[in-house]
Amino acid sequence: MRLALGALALLTCHCVAAEPALRFSIPESWTMPLARVELGQPVEGIVFDITQSLARQIGYPAEYHVMARLRLQKAMEKGDVDVRCYATRSWLPETSARYVLSLPLIYQRDVLIGSRRTATPIAPEQLPRQSIGTVLGYSYPTLQPLFDSNRLHREDARSQQQVLQKLQAGRFDYAVSNQLSLDWFNRRLPPEQQLHSLAVLEEQELGCYVRDDPSIPVERILQTLQNMKMSGEIDRIIERYRQQGSSSGQEAIPSAG
Repeated sequence: MRLALGALALLTCHCVAAEPALRFSIPESWTMPLARVELGQPVEGIVFDITQSLARQIGYPAEYHVMARLRLQKAMEKGDVDVRCYATRSWLPETSARYVLSLPLIYQRDVLIGSRRTATPIAPEQLPRQSIGTVLGYSYPTLQPLFDSNRLHREDARSQQQVLQKLQAGRFDYAVSNQLSLDWFNRRLPPEQQLHSLAVLEEQELGCYVRDDPSIPVERILQTLQNMKMSGEIDRIIERYRQQGSSSGQEAIPSAG
């Protein structure tokens, strides 16, 4: 009897230990509608909903690693992350061949923004010398020549939310944000307090990086993501959050340059 119970216990332990998990990265700098983190774990948001659906469809539990953006590259190099979503090749030029990029899933628009006192559309190269609100660890290719020439100076915050809050509080006159986060921030503010898009800096299509390793079903993950995109599931997730953050009612804005 003892031998039988021992064998059963070993079998149970083996099954639990062998249960696979997909390890997703979530940057601390993200804000809604991309992801909201509580007690160190994401609980809602566009990327959270996409990754939850992905893991469910391939039959793997989702495991989330919330970390500073500057640690993400090292975590990928060490193989500590299986899937990194909301990324593009130009952001990760040093990523090794150990990761495969999915087809484009999410469209992102980065914009120059101002407060009510700086609401007039303006190209970044027309700005006088000053500091501008940015997120720590983020790159801004359109603005980099202006940073290099000391025309503009980065004033980094740890998250996009903090950048928007500082702009609203008057810590600086201009900042950079993606349009989704800006609309979400504005959604509950009266018109006179809302932040304004002034110029489009960049427009990119983003996907998910998947670790190319035999221990995870790489092709099945990539195919599932493609199916989610082609079926309209991902667009429906994005639209659901976009509708919640669309109260700003801002007009079309000019592209920088």
